[in-house]
Amino acid sequence: MKKHSKTLERLTNKEEEVMEYIWQIGPCAPKDVVALYPKPQPHISTISTMFQSLERKEYLTHEAKGRGYIYAPAVEKKDYGNGKLHSFVDRYFGNSYMNVVTALVQEEKVTEDELIQFLEELKKSRQS
Repeated sequence: MKKHSKTLERLTNKEEEVMEYIWQIGPCAPKDVVALYPKPQPHISTISTMFQSLERKEYLTHEAKGRGYIYAPAVEKKDYGNGKLHSFVDRYFGNSYMNVVTALVQEEKVTEDELIQFLEELKKSRQS
C-alpha cells in the first residue's frame, strides 16, 4: 500500500463500513464482503457500486481475476484512522491535542498514573 500525499475524500458511513470489512479480510470481491453482513444482507449490486466509489476516491485498487476483479485496500486502516483523528481534534478541540488529553483526564478516561507511566515510557523510548 502506498502512502497518500494528498488528502483523501471523506467516506460516507456506509463506505466506511465496507472498508472495515475489506481491511478485515484483505483483497476480495464484492461478494466476499456481502457474505460478512448479517441477514438481511445488502444486494451485491449495492456493494459493487460502493467498491467503485471507494476506488474512485482512491481507497481501493483492483486487478482482473477470471471474469471479475479482486479489490485491495490502497489505504491502510491505521492511516485512515490517523486522518480521522486529526480531523476530529481539529474540529472539536481547536486542533489542540493537549485539549484532548485534558478532556480525557476530566472525564476520567485517563488517570494521572497512566499519564505519568506514558511520559516515563516516552522518555525511555527517546533515549534509546
